[in-house]
Amino acid sequence: MTPRPAPGRHQATSTEASHSDQLIRQLYAEHAGPLLMFVMRLTGGDRQRAEDIVQETLLRAWRNAHRLGTQGQGSLRPWLVTVARRIAIDEHRSQEARPPETYDRDLTAFAEADSTDRVLRTMTVADALRTLSQSHREILISTYFRGRTVPEAAEELGLPLGTAKSRVYYALRALRTALQERGVTE
Repeated sequence: MTPRPAPGRHQATSTEASHSDQLIRQLYAEHAGPLLMFVMRLTGGDRQRAEDIVQETLLRAWRNAHRLGTQGQGSLRPWLVTVARRIAIDEHRSQEARPPETYDRDLTAFAEADSTDRVLRTMTVADALRTLSQSHREILISTYFRGRTVPEAAEELGLPLGTAKSRVYYALRALRTALQERGVTE
């Protein structure tokens, strides 16, 4: 292979450009197929990654053409295989170093559980409870927040069972109204 001039020294003439095109075509024709088969084994059959690695390998060979002929090797293939293997290893290490990509996944599944909604609901209900009368607040706290049945709450508060039942009914209606005033619809 004819050495390629260092980039940036002077403008490429049309013969240099055609020689450059010819060189990359020759590299591709001679080495792309076998190199692709080798890299496919390295990438576990991922053809897209293998093609990218082969392309990068051939590009590096083209960029370093001025050095490759001076090392006295008969074939470029061992050098290309080594470069391709190193690129594959570097890509693998690079992928292992960063978190996995999340394409086509529902991002709500990654949300961290926090208690913001629960705290807001608790604050809203507590605020609504403060607006109820003392007797309504007592019966609701006894039945819903302390987990007692209506007969147990009636006994605890010293109320007849019928009175306790009606207080629960009217207290729930008053609480529903207070919550609706605060924007709670359910």
